[in-house]
Amino acid sequence: MTKIEESVVLVVGASGGLGTRIAALLADAGATVVRAARNPETISGPDAFVADLRDEAAAAAIVAAAVGAHGRLDGVVIAAGAVAFGPVGEVTDAALRELFDINALAPIRLIREAMPHLVESGTAGRDPFILTLSGVVSEAPTAGLAAYSASKSALAAFTKAASRELRRAGIRIVDARPGHTETGLATRPIAGTAPAFPTGLDPDAVAQRIVRAIADGEKDLPSTAF
Repeated sequence: MTKIEESVVLVVGASGGLGTRIAALLADAGATVVRAARNPETISGPDAFVADLRDEAAAAAIVAAAVGAHGRLDGVVIAAGAVAFGPVGEVTDAALRELFDINALAPIRLIREAMPHLVESGTAGRDPFILTLSGVVSEAPTAGLAAYSASKSALAAFTKAASRELRRAGIRIVDARPGHTETGLATRPIAGTAPAFPTGLDPDAVAQRIVRAIADGEKDLPSTAF
C-alpha cells in the first residue's frame, strides 16, 4: 500500500483532462502535489510550473523545481499527451516530431531525471512510483492513428523494460492503458480530424481507477482494468 497522504507527487500534464483529475484526487488523499503543464493560462499556484515538454531541458527543470520546493520526490504521474489523426501517407515530419517529443521522449526524460530522487524515497522506506499513460493504442495500434500508436507504443516498451530495472531500487512503474476517454484530447489534434468515436470512458472514473491502483500497489493497468 502506498501512503499517498505522506507523498510528494509530481503530476505532469495537469492543466486539463486526466492529469487535472488525478492531481485533485491525490491532493484530496493528502498528497503534496506539484503540477506542471504547458499552458500558463490553465495552471497557477505555488506548486504549479509551466514547461513545454518539446524542450529537451524541460524534464530536468520540472523535476528540479519539485525537489527544490519540497526536498524530495515520491511519485511521478505523466499525463501529458498529444494526438494526431490521418492516413500514414499524410503524416508530416512536424507532427511526427511533436508526437514523439511529447508522448515518448519527454516521459522517458522525466523518468530518467526523477529516478535518483525516487531511489532516495525508496531508501527512506517510502513506496516511490511512476504512473504513465500509454493508452489502449499501445496494446492495439489503430488505423488512422498509426503515428500516435507508435509514439505511445514506444513509451509502453520503455516502461516495461525500465520497470524490471527500477524494481530493484524499490521503484514501481504503473502503465495505464485505458480506451478512448472523454477528456477532449481528440478535439485538439496536432494534425488531422478525429473520426466519429463512440462515447468514451468517463474521465472521472478512469482517474479514480488510476489513483486506486497507485494506492493499492498495483503494477499494471491494462485496458481490461477499465
